[in-house]
Amino acid sequence: MAGTKKRNCRIPELGKSGKSRPDDVGHPPSGFALLPWLLMGMGSFSNLVQGRTPNPLIAGLGLLAFNSLYIYVVFRAFAKETREARSTRVALALMALLTSGLTIGYGDTWLWFFPLLGLAVGAVVRGKPLGRIALGLSVLAGTIAWFHEGWAAVNIAYGTFLSTAVTAAILSLSDAVRELRAAREELARRAVEKERLRFSRDLHDLLGHTLSVIVVKSEAARRLAPRDLSAALVQISDIESVGRQALTEIREAVTGYREGSLDTELDGAHSALSAAGVEPAVRRSGIPLAPQTEVLLGWVVREAVTNVVRHSGATHCDISVDSTSERVRLTVTDDGTAPATTQEPGTGTGIKGLTERLAAAGGSLEAGQGSRGGFTVSAELPVEPVDPLGLRDPGEPQLVSHRG
Repeated sequence: MAGTKKRNCRIPELGKSGKSRPDDVGHPPSGFALLPWLLMGMGSFSNLVQGRTPNPLIAGLGLLAFNSLYIYVVFRAFAKETREARSTRVALALMALLTSGLTIGYGDTWLWFFPLLGLAVGAVVRGKPLGRIALGLSVLAGTIAWFHEGWAAVNIAYGTFLSTAVTAAILSLSDAVRELRAAREELARRAVEKERLRFSRDLHDLLGHTLSVIVVKSEAARRLAPRDLSAALVQISDIESVGRQALTEIREAVTGYREGSLDTELDGAHSALSAAGVEPAVRRSGIPLAPQTEVLLGWVVREAVTNVVRHSGATHCDISVDSTSERVRLTVTDDGTAPATTQEPGTGTGIKGLTERLAAAGGSLEAGQGSRGGFTVSAELPVEPVDPLGLRDPGEPQLVSHRG
């Protein structure tokens, strides 16, 4: 509910792209973060170079294929689209087959390819399947290592499970952090848009009404000046008061501290209608209203009266406020004969903005031709009863008197 509560909100800083920048978070991680772990295969490479590995050609091709697949997989693991692509899953399956074949054939330092395979699996797999896959991979690594190393196979199995689980946990946390940052940027962007919308609505409603009143009172002062200077001076004094009040309200709208009183708006409406030659009738009955409700109804009174003064050509305008313990209804009716197109509901920024404001507060606004001609604006809102503290009887209608 714009302009009803005191706020001290800080508009987020915007970057060159127009989006908010909560922090300088640096570059997101990539496959380069997992490349140093390839050093775990240096033992197999050393044995191959020193000629201590049988069938060196097959072993060399196997080592080259494993490293190539590892690099391919880890560089595709940091983007959701490529991570979930079929080609990535196929490459991971080929790695598993290749690792099983090399470790069965050579054992020894080649067994450390299983923890490397675990790193690749942890980088790609997310969600519920990860636990079953990590456990199955560890059992496979331990079983193959058992035939080569005996009880030392426990180290291979544990290293495989640990590398899979830790890698998946760290990268999942990194993804969550990036998503939270993106969500915070989106919230900051929406906060800026919301504040801009509130400001534009407040200025429209404030200036549209105020300028209309100033124009009407200036015309009245011009008409009265030749024959009744005292009455003209009263109108000029009202123009000064309206101008000063407008300056105050604009400052409050800019800072988001504006609060309004429905009685004040009704007084202003009575004065504006009278100056425009429209006979006003203002009636208010029911229980006292919460400040937020009064602010919204005050905006409706402003917009409706501004339209009556500017467009309707009316001679009479009736404003009524009726509130119960559950709902409050405001009705502004005139007997104007202006074409309907000048006040078509929802076509102006004011009526449209008020409709959105009331809808956000659980209320509604209707505007259109009255059953007896003229134009009618009706607004309804839910209310929260306020302790009257000795105020008027809620059931007693109150005729609000104004200065003529």
